[in-house]
Amino acid sequence: MRYGAGSLEELGDVCAEAGIERPLLVTPLRGAASAGELSVVGVYDGVLPHVPIETVREAAARATELDADGLVGLGGGSAIDTCKAVVAELAEQGRDPLPQIVTVPTTYAGAEWTSFYGVLLAPGRKGGGSDPRVTPIAAIYDPVLTLDLPLEATVGTSMNALAHCAEAYYHPAASERAPRHADTGATAIGHALPIVVERPNGIYGRSRLQEGAHRAALALAESGVCLAHAMAQAIGGRYGVPQGSANAVCLPVALRFNAEVVPEAVERLGTALSTDDAPARIEELAALGGFGRLRDLGVPEDELGELAAAIVARAGAKANPRAATAEDVHRLLRSVW
Repeated sequence: MRYGAGSLEELGDVCAEAGIERPLLVTPLRGAASAGELSVVGVYDGVLPHVPIETVREAAARATELDADGLVGLGGGSAIDTCKAVVAELAEQGRDPLPQIVTVPTTYAGAEWTSFYGVLLAPGRKGGGSDPRVTPIAAIYDPVLTLDLPLEATVGTSMNALAHCAEAYYHPAASERAPRHADTGATAIGHALPIVVERPNGIYGRSRLQEGAHRAALALAESGVCLAHAMAQAIGGRYGVPQGSANAVCLPVALRFNAEVVPEAVERLGTALSTDDAPARIEELAALGGFGRLRDLGVPEDELGELAAAIVARAGAKANPRAATAEDVHRLLRSVW
């Protein structure tokens, strides 16, 4: 890991240390200017919140054409997830050895240390998977790259990171390290996000927020996702909503739903956030980015029932500590519509 302002300059050294000689940069088209001497595939135009499977296949073909032995994911969760999906695609094709992944996150989505990835399989249908072979081996955290991140993306991806922390407290597969990472991550995010909103060009706040997102990513890598993520993933795939934006709305209601069976976990999250009401504090933080209701994200009221059925079918909902029926989830969705 490399951390600090200007650490992007160490990308070449990181690749060399990892034994990567032919790296391919996977980035939104707007990130191509950061490529230097790297070969580039611009994975999307920076508007789409989810990368379609066709783009993954295009990037995999490009990696094969160049015989790339490494992928550098520079951008948010979509760019980094594309790298993982490319490695999974190459694994299916029998490629050996597989390219290594180095990540340069420019948001707070937290994809840089996990084996989880998501792609858009078809319009309205988000898929993905988890494979230890796609786990990145290095990350460069340069807060300078986040200084121009818009308010909505700043707050939205921070909410995604907070969801990683929250669910690490009660996911059934969480390791002993997961809640410790979640403690540090949630504390840093809760402290830094208001500072960044007030002073978006300040290195201190951006650095602390990046630190929190890093620890949230480690918490996710040591646990998994539950109901809040399942809700956000289904909303994102169906309506093209960024996952962080959906988590900003869904996490508080999922926490209140789960508090009946895991009250100590929700209280521990509150302690990390310096509050005795974690869901309410997360609503306050989400409001800094203008998030509050599903209707504002373009979710139609008459499709809430279908959406609920899709949510309970997801792995995250099935891993939730409190069993959730479609009727339960429909009620939660309506409460924040």
